[in-house]
Amino acid sequence: QVQLVESGGGLVQPGGSLRLSCAASGSIRSSATMGWFRRPPGRKRELVAWITSDSTTSYADSVKGRFTISRDNAKNTVYLQMNSLKPEDTAVYYCHATPFYWGKGTQITVSA
Repeated sequence: QVQLVESGGGLVQPGGSLRLSCAASGSIRSSATMGWFRRPPGRKRELVAWITSDSTTSYADSVKGRFTISRDNAKNTVYLQMNSLKPEDTAVYYCHATPFYWGKGTQITVSA
């Protein structure tokens, strides 16, 4: 059974930085694409970024140039470095691994 556990969320001021981690355990495939989604208050869940097993990446336009996704295959861990955070980045952030595994989410609040 695969488990994804996120960490690193919290409260940060606008312009600040945070790094999220997602540790995968269980029978996750080394070829799995991993990614981050978020659900802002009152809105639907949306894709933030994803990374393939060979480290090809893709980002939502709203976070390009500010967020960086990376992974450590030896540790089955994916990271999301978030810089220049804005209030509109406030959301619950979820880790995802193909084909259908989700973490429980971690809250990020960007506020002065």
